[in-house]
Amino acid sequence: MKKMNKAIATASLLAMTAIPLAAFAQDVPPPTKTPDLSMVQNQNQVKIVPGTLGQITDFINDETGKFITVKGRGLAPTDQSEIILAITKDTKIVDAKGNKVALKTIIDEKKAIKAFYGPNITKSLPARGTALTLVVQDQSFTAIDGVVSEVRENGIFVKGTDIYSGFEDSIVLHFADKTQLVDQTGKAITASEIKEGMTVRAFYGPAVMLSLPAQSTTNYVVVNTEETEMPSEEAPGTNGVITNIADNTITVIGNPLEQGGINYIFLKVDEETQIVDENGVALTKDALKADQRIIAYYPEVMLMIYPAQSHADKIVVQSAVAPKVEGTIQASDFASEGQVYVNVGSDDSKNNDVILNISEDTVIIPLLAGEPKLKAGMKIVAYHSPIMTRSLPGMTNAEIVIVTEDKDAEMPR
Repeated sequence: MKKMNKAIATASLLAMTAIPLAAFAQDVPPPTKTPDLSMVQNQNQVKIVPGTLGQITDFINDETGKFITVKGRGLAPTDQSEIILAITKDTKIVDAKGNKVALKTIIDEKKAIKAFYGPNITKSLPARGTALTLVVQDQSFTAIDGVVSEVRENGIFVKGTDIYSGFEDSIVLHFADKTQLVDQTGKAITASEIKEGMTVRAFYGPAVMLSLPAQSTTNYVVVNTEETEMPSEEAPGTNGVITNIADNTITVIGNPLEQGGINYIFLKVDEETQIVDENGVALTKDALKADQRIIAYYPEVMLMIYPAQSHADKIVVQSAVAPKVEGTIQASDFASEGQVYVNVGSDDSKNNDVILNISEDTVIIPLLAGEPKLKAGMKIVAYHSPIMTRSLPGMTNAEIVIVTEDKDAEMPR
């Protein structure tokens, strides 16, 4: 009986790997040892398994577990274009024929995979889940996020950014005979609906013609067909740092823009949010990460609560990531007026401690709405200048200080 179950499980796995590129992942549960009528009926039902087709862009293996980040496109419109997956002892890693493949080989050789995962995933950006099966693809590919600068006969010219290398890219993409063209909702569209100025994510390769510009064939293109009015850069906004991402909402802390804005705000990010880099090249929500420096624009009308909440109309992603420290403010002779000494890590080691210069430009977010005053005993997260002295302790300018714990704070009744 065990050999029979093993054979059935192997057959189900091979069936999963044989699914066409654009189809939903499917998995038919094997029969149990004591099948009854209801169990037999369940065998004939098809279970939808979410999946992402792409490459592994990050790998973590530490005391908390083993995790990979897969970036590409969802196999179904509701699936994730980027997801962090836990690799467990039950995760199967195979090629299209069902042969086992080492995870290290996939990462080192930058192989394309189909990653199937359970339906229970977080609502974070990117989402997190548990990998069920990784299926190595026979051919690799790359992809570009960009803007259609020219519509050509049976193709498009796209300028943007390679989603895997992060480098600027421009390429002429020819539509293959069975190229799938879909809009931002996953609905099929025709080539005639693609217009100059629309943003796309296009997958192509592995073959690329070394011409000027480069040329290749694409089999799958996601097109944002919605033409939205570009938000004015005279709108209010915040020049700051993304300190948290949850439920399609980013927390931004920084300095208000000259034309208006606030220093602490929750911003909803959706398909209507325009996301670009410093050169104006279109990006996706994948570019929004914690500790990333951005300029965010939003409407003047905001909910009158603390922190304020609004909708992100436009986000300019800056190239720099903000360095930060976490620890406890301590009284110290090393810190003079206008400075605080931070025990980084709140431990006994002094080798990594820092002195933060606090100026009128430093944004201080207290634990509770009130006067932003820093004192010994507070636990903080501080974003600072990338320039730090080589002294011990190091000294740098604090840009943002967030109080995370204050024993003296009085909670509202």
